[in-house]
Amino acid sequence: MSDNLKPKDHFPEQQGEKKQKKSKLTLAKQKKPKSPKKKWLTDEGKWGLFMISPYLIQFIVFIAFTLIASLYFSFSRYDMLNAPQWIGLDNYDKLINDPVFWKSLWNTLYFTILFVPTQTILALILAAALNQSLKGLKLYRMAHFIPVISSWTVVLYVADAIFNPRFGLANDLLLKLGMEPQQWLNDEALVIPVLVTVAVWKGIGYMMIIFLAGLQNVPEDLYEAADIEGAGVLQKFRHVTVPLISGTTFLVLVLSTITTFQAFEQIYVMTGNSGDITAAGGPNNASMVLMLYLFQQGFAFLKMGYASAIAWVLFLILFAITLVQVKLQNKWVHYEK
Repeated sequence: MSDNLKPKDHFPEQQGEKKQKKSKLTLAKQKKPKSPKKKWLTDEGKWGLFMISPYLIQFIVFIAFTLIASLYFSFSRYDMLNAPQWIGLDNYDKLINDPVFWKSLWNTLYFTILFVPTQTILALILAAALNQSLKGLKLYRMAHFIPVISSWTVVLYVADAIFNPRFGLANDLLLKLGMEPQQWLNDEALVIPVLVTVAVWKGIGYMMIIFLAGLQNVPEDLYEAADIEGAGVLQKFRHVTVPLISGTTFLVLVLSTITTFQAFEQIYVMTGNSGDITAAGGPNNASMVLMLYLFQQGFAFLKMGYASAIAWVLFLILFAITLVQVKLQNKWVHYEK
């Protein structure tokens, strides 16, 4: 067979096309740029991390680390003088069988039940009254906010002038009305209501400011439309104001609840005997709340492991109550869309 008739020369055009395709593929591979490696943090991100590093370090050292440490201590016997000893669930078992813990939990809930609705309602009424066009309005608002920025030591002197059983104004008023004077802070039945009264007076100005911010965001045209329909003051307040500030009301309820579960300084100052932490919470543990009991166990009796267990139980209770509040807000809280 001659060279012209060899199989490899039968289709020269097809072989040329295949070579051209291969060369194009090779060139495409060579020209295709390599994708740069993605950095886990851009230069802008590095600067952002640098700017928040003071807070980040503070969070890690003073919050995250202390949370983990307190959780470990809650399963340990620890007196802050010796190394903690692992004892498992003994602290929590002791907590369940501790009558003073249950007494302090009830006192905390009782304080909350009295304080939260009272402060919320009064703060709303006060905010509505100070949301009017009045002369000297800023002066009135400032006067109601002064107790908020006053220390509990100053508030103690004011409360003592009113509720002191010997020379207090409250007993003077009762005597003028022909009633028997009361022991107030020394009476087991009255100590929590008195503490709630003082706490409401001190904190109402802060909640008033929050309500004022909500009231000033209510559109005026809705009130004008209600006037055209013939609605009175109470009807406008009920059907216009209250629904439109429901988000603000929810915020006040949550903040007030957290405040009551963290109540410590007021009860320590008002029921303690000359700064004696072991004497605070009286009479007969009638004003003992969870935060005060925690502080006594941890810093007066050096039972830091037991105090850590109380702290975690307090956290779980407060978390559960807040979660319920958040779940229930869909039924009555209305946000503008």
